[in-house]
Amino acid sequence: MTSLPTENVQDYPRPPALEPVDVPLAIYLDDTLVAQTNRAYRVLETHHAPTYYFPPDDVTDVLSPISGSSFCEWKGIARYFDVVGQHHTARRAAWCYETPSRRFLPIAGYLAFYASSMQRCLVGDIEVIPQPGDFYGGWVTPNLTGQIKGAAGTRHW
Repeated sequence: MTSLPTENVQDYPRPPALEPVDVPLAIYLDDTLVAQTNRAYRVLETHHAPTYYFPPDDVTDVLSPISGSSFCEWKGIARYFDVVGQHHTARRAAWCYETPSRRFLPIAGYLAFYASSMQRCLVGDIEVIPQPGDFYGGWVTPNLTGQIKGAAGTRHW
């Protein structure tokens, strides 16, 4: 059984920190494993659940590039993908920073996934809950304390 240390999201830094993940991660869509890694990174930012980034080699052939992008003041320009499952497509469900800022160069090309769009996301053997709202891509686990932004009225803190 995976044991994660207690972390208060209000203690996460701003600007965000990047750190390697020391537990395995997995993502499922339509009862199929679409990504699994022991080589992930996570981004930690004040009032956010961690966002996990998978090396592209650890993601199966399920991504379909789409048009459009977004800008993060810390990481740069994000490119988006649909995730194509056996039975349905999760629209705009994954993203990456192909040429991130210097601080985030280790995650260049790595992929993050909205847990809300996937069937199941795991940190070790712990099933995650999506960060509230439809904007942020954090993965909420039971070890997190503090107020996580994303719910109504918290988006622009």
